[in-house]
Amino acid sequence: MGGVSRRAVLGTGLVAGIGLAVGIPFAVGASGSSSTGNLVPSTAPLPPAFVRPLAVPRVLQPVRRSADTDFYEITQQRATAAILPGPPTEIWGYEGTFPGPTLVSRRGRRTVVTHTNRLPVPTVVHLHGGEVPEESDGYPTDYVHPAGMSSMDMGGMAGNVSHGSRTYTYPVDQRAATLWYHDHRMDFTGPSVWRGLAGFHLVRDDEEDALGLPSGDRELPLMIMDRSFGADGSLLYPSVDRTLTRIPGVGDGFVAGVLGDVMLVNGAPWPVATVDGATYRLRILNACNARRLSLRLDPPPPGGLVQIGSDGGLLAAPAVHDHVELAPAERFDLLVDFGGYRPGSVVRLVNDFGSDRTSEVAQFRVGPATAPPYRIPDRLSTVDPIDPAEAVTTRTMQFRSGRIGGMRGWLVNGAPFTPDTAAASVRAGSVEIWRLVTDFHHPIHLHLQPFQVLSRGIDGPGPFDAGWKDTLDLRPAEEAAIAIRFGRYPGRYVFHCHNLEHEDMAMMANVVVA
Repeated sequence: MGGVSRRAVLGTGLVAGIGLAVGIPFAVGASGSSSTGNLVPSTAPLPPAFVRPLAVPRVLQPVRRSADTDFYEITQQRATAAILPGPPTEIWGYEGTFPGPTLVSRRGRRTVVTHTNRLPVPTVVHLHGGEVPEESDGYPTDYVHPAGMSSMDMGGMAGNVSHGSRTYTYPVDQRAATLWYHDHRMDFTGPSVWRGLAGFHLVRDDEEDALGLPSGDRELPLMIMDRSFGADGSLLYPSVDRTLTRIPGVGDGFVAGVLGDVMLVNGAPWPVATVDGATYRLRILNACNARRLSLRLDPPPPGGLVQIGSDGGLLAAPAVHDHVELAPAERFDLLVDFGGYRPGSVVRLVNDFGSDRTSEVAQFRVGPATAPPYRIPDRLSTVDPIDPAEAVTTRTMQFRSGRIGGMRGWLVNGAPFTPDTAAASVRAGSVEIWRLVTDFHHPIHLHLQPFQVLSRGIDGPGPFDAGWKDTLDLRPAEEAAIAIRFGRYPGRYVFHCHNLEHEDMAMMANVVVA
């Protein structure tokens, strides 16, 4: 869909005034303002908490291996999932599951994934946090159409189109980290991810292995989502076009972001996990469309929440928190010593940015001590700081509400996203400083390359900004500075707000690497 027609259809449901017609909330939580968005209330009875067991997504096995490459096949399809106690819920799932299966890659071995689309709409797969060539990044118009569907069936949208399936090649020449893959189709990422198109992709390497971190049953990837449900078990989402084929956007009152009232972890509402009295590794992903999370354990573990990694992998040294704050798409790699609790203890995972039922997420029931506490090294990795003096330029990127074709929308530097314009052209290997300026909450995600946070306002990085990041939680009326060393892959990539409703309604821009 070209820029002109895109602006024309974006009129339905867009902001009628900054913070007025959209009803943008600024509820205050334990340590700051909470989410930008509005709630879609469930019409189904909310399920009881702490009944369903926590399930860990299955690890997908390669269909074949070569000397240096692992090959996978994934089918995107409709399926049903038993999420609520009542009727089943129709989902769109990778391999028909919610969330999709976990891929595990090893640094130095290529991963090749062929995705087959059996859904009724085009899709795009983005490996979030992946350092990959342009053709496998999941550019928003690199559509995989279902077999038999043409661009004309979708209102004339054009791009780098594949029919039936597409193969993505990931070099996996990057640090061990918690990545995830999800749909990234232009204008329709929000409803597609809401329906289930998301999964973990973990990268491992020798440096991480040498730490002897908790593994096996004591390594828990936790994908946290909020969703809302109809009385028939269906997922409720306020799309303007329920077919998700022609008109993007959400209805009046939801352009600030869509919030759900059921907290899911790995697809189960308010689950309970039985854990040993031992140290566990929790890989936490905020996969909500718009909801920010402020997570803590109640009662708190004696040793605190020990952060060992962020979006881009291991920190240089452990950082101890009493809580962690995650905007959509951010990841935290934490160690928790459940051996510090008495056997039989019940420990809640609490969300202080929530209210009512969304203030709780999950529960852990602690069993007997089975191992001595894991001894956390004083040093975890080498994270070489980017020297700001190396920067060849400083750019300002503004993320604000603004006008699109006479209506209000979400803009980068005053302009809505179009595939044919670039906000920045950069040289591979160069260092740049970007000043990011916001009006409301905007979690800013940069494709291709991780970055380091230099400052927030007149202060240094915030307490949750350590290490390599690919998503930065910008608060209302905040300015932050990040340093980026652009990598070796040339091409056109995007950066955008990861509030998925903001992204779908134009808060995205191109950066071209040469």
